[in-house]
Amino acid sequence: MAQTSTKIIAKNKKASHDYFIIDSFETGIELLGTEVKSVRQGNVNLKDSWCSIDDGELFVKGMHISPYEKGNIFNKDPFRVRKLLMHKKEIMRLLGLTKQDSYTLIPLSLYFKGSNVKLQLGLCKGKKLHDKREDMARRDAKREMDRALKERNR
Repeated sequence: MAQTSTKIIAKNKKASHDYFIIDSFETGIELLGTEVKSVRQGNVNLKDSWCSIDDGELFVKGMHISPYEKGNIFNKDPFRVRKLLMHKKEIMRLLGLTKQDSYTLIPLSLYFKGSNVKLQLGLCKGKKLHDKREDMARRDAKREMDRALKERNR
């Protein structure tokens, strides 16, 4: 079986800060010609994007793909709503989780898998302010321990 290489294009670093990531899924994304060329150049921002399920279909909203410089009239709106490609059964399961348990669907990263553009979708639960402070304190404590160990080993 041939292995396909993955090349990460963009990551949503803010997602892990603002949400607890419960589960993640790989989805395809429906892009147009000049959008793919712009994605290849890395002109993507996932920072304030989210996903929603409308009429049994999964869409990503708020994802910014900059217009391709050489695309002239073929360029599309950078913030247009893009359809995600996923099996109907998985979409229905996600719909049930988002409706009942107050989960949110957040794009975590965009990457090439072989020649296809894939989006890693996270099933997330929002963090409260005290959760964010706990995470920051834990990171700071780990950083201090690493520094102390480094000093000690010199």
